[in-house]
Amino acid sequence: MSNPQQLRFSKEHEWLSGAVDGVSTVGITEFAANALGDVVYAQLPEVGDTVTAGETCGELESTKSVSDLYSPVTGEITEFNQDVVDDPALVNSAPFEGGWLFKVRVTEEPADLLSADEYDKLTAGN
Repeated sequence: MSNPQQLRFSKEHEWLSGAVDGVSTVGITEFAANALGDVVYAQLPEVGDTVTAGETCGELESTKSVSDLYSPVTGEITEFNQDVVDDPALVNSAPFEGGWLFKVRVTEEPADLLSADEYDKLTAGN
């Protein structure tokens, strides 16, 4: 599978868009969505919540398991995807488009985010 080149990725399988006016979009990767199986419930951070890079900020429940959602950056939530709350299957069907999870005003970005090529290498063979 090939990941969008314009995104950056965490080792916990979240993706991060480039910032527009200081706000980036966050979702989980296609690799993570496939590993989870059919997502049936999404608990996302609320507008105004502060998230910290590498710490849990929500969860996704699938027919296989419950998985913590980690923030790839530190910042304040500006929006969450109500469409995913209403129809969690969007995480599986469109992880890089309509299945995004939340938007965050980034105050700190860790240096260890991966490029698409680096993330592809991390997940190769899995």
